[in-house]
Amino acid sequence: MSKKSTKIDVKGVEVAFTKTRQEDFVCITDIAKYKNPDAPRDIIKNWMRSKNTIELLGLWEKLHNPDFKQVEFDLFRNEAGYNHFVLSPQKWIATTNAIGLQSKSGRYGGTFAHIDIALEFASWVSVEFKFYLIKEFQHLKSQQAKELDWNIKRKLTKINYRIHTDAIKENLIPDTLTPQQISYVYANEADVLNIALFGKTAKQWRDENPELKGNIRDYSNVSQLVCLSNLENINAVFINEELLQTNRLVKLNQIAIGQMKILLADNNIKKLSE
Repeated sequence: MSKKSTKIDVKGVEVAFTKTRQEDFVCITDIAKYKNPDAPRDIIKNWMRSKNTIELLGLWEKLHNPDFKQVEFDLFRNEAGYNHFVLSPQKWIATTNAIGLQSKSGRYGGTFAHIDIALEFASWVSVEFKFYLIKEFQHLKSQQAKELDWNIKRKLTKINYRIHTDAIKENLIPDTLTPQQISYVYANEADVLNIALFGKTAKQWRDENPELKGNIRDYSNVSQLVCLSNLENINAVFINEELLQTNRLVKLNQIAIGQMKILLADNNIKKLSE
């Protein structure tokens, strides 16, 4: 199980989520705290005493776990529902080789269940709580999808930046320049893109935002990153064609305006002539 988990607030209860084998697992110990914050383990054990619960857990394992021990499962199913029957998550996992439940001690401890199972447990605890859990979980996944999309676009921009700098190296930097002069050329060309898209140089942005770490590109939205990625490729072509920097700047600005309009535009982009 991954050590890192994400927590969301559901009706005043913090519920942890984690990833295992690219699947979402939910801490049902946290869910149980909604019913009994002092003894959540007892809530889980009571849930697992039910024959319906054992049937549910067994069906999930049959569908997802080729190593599930059917014989041991049948023994639990036959005993479930009797007064003497008691079953803990740890015993279920160890005896049947189950993967739908996971138990862990320590800082990130508790019983985690695959989202399919966790929602059934939440419904057993409280139908109302289940609906709020689904709502908050969907919001979490939406936020994660947006962050993933931004990270992909940022990585794409960095890859294209390498193409851009290679074009600068091959066409604009004579062998006689010092390392400091070379750095200046790279920074100067980066600012061509910054001005074309954002209307300001990296230094101007830093002067305007002294409290922020990083650079202007780290605070760009997804549309701006897509446009910036395109501009880097286009500028590399312009450099290879030996266009003057001033001409490239005007063309890049025009392209940036056109692309951002297509990408639902950014009001901060202005024509250089303004």
